[in-house]
Amino acid sequence: MTDAADGPGGAAPDTAPEVPVALRRAVDRWLRHVEVERGLSRNTIQAYRRDLARYTAHLAAEGVADPADATSAHVAGFAQRVRDPEQGGLTASSLARMLSSVRSFHRFLVEEGIVEVDVSAEQKPPKLPSRLPKAVSVETMGRILDATDGDEPLRVRDKALLELLYATGARVSEITALTVDDVLGPDGAAAEIVRVVGKGGKQRIVPVGSFARRAVDAYLVRVRPILAARGSATPALFLGLRGHALSRQNAWLVIKAAAERAGVTEEISPHIFRHSFATHLIAGGADVRVVQELLGHSSVATTQIYTRVTVDTLRDVYTTAHPRARRA
Repeated sequence: MTDAADGPGGAAPDTAPEVPVALRRAVDRWLRHVEVERGLSRNTIQAYRRDLARYTAHLAAEGVADPADATSAHVAGFAQRVRDPEQGGLTASSLARMLSSVRSFHRFLVEEGIVEVDVSAEQKPPKLPSRLPKAVSVETMGRILDATDGDEPLRVRDKALLELLYATGARVSEITALTVDDVLGPDGAAAEIVRVVGKGGKQRIVPVGSFARRAVDAYLVRVRPILAARGSATPALFLGLRGHALSRQNAWLVIKAAAERAGVTEEISPHIFRHSFATHLIAGGADVRVVQELLGHSSVATTQIYTRVTVDTLRDVYTTAHPRARRA
């Protein structure tokens, strides 16, 4: 999914009709979403942009002016076209990425309430070898979290934000959507359990550890009132400098800055926090079905990939450390 090149036939034809504004805006909105949620490289975002440019050119040629007017037949027609060798068929990896981009785009439109039906649901990209989710070590995660230590107001806020991300395994969009009431217990302090609203409006219950609760308490008492006084009243838990709800983009910048201060050279994104949360839980002995519930996965098969991460790690350690497992 990270191929930067489209391969043969990757560009839309020169004679393609102009893409209507509503389609272009929907694509831009999706690209901003995936850039923040996944922390993708510029090359990958540009590859996605080219994928969707070709797809929306196809829709425009079919007379579709608005995302709500697209049908499953339009998606199927596009898939058949990009598979056709006579039309400059793509390589398997580029085809998989392109169709995955289209499906992700349509799922996003449903999740955001822009359309009611995912018209791409029946379209399956070709099977490729699965890639393991990226996760950082417990030690690296600790360094990133420690990089937000300090008494400055924004450091206190950032500490609460990152501790809560790692403690819950929530998506950054779910964390920035939290309100103050969502995290408060009956005693007025940070609750041990929060209710998170995930994709499709599905709610799930997630415990919050002591480190995150202390960080959230410090932020609520010492910093949020200061930030809230600078803007209009908002129930949002995390606020920016002007007192408005913290955006997903700014949350991503907080993560990036903390990783840089910690001297972490690995690629860090909000989704890395989510992957690390799951990987560390399973490595610590958590049942995969419990992790499934915490992540909000509809299928345990999605969660089971994290067991492969920990098994691969164990195999590497064993091969390196055991005197009769080392290769000659």
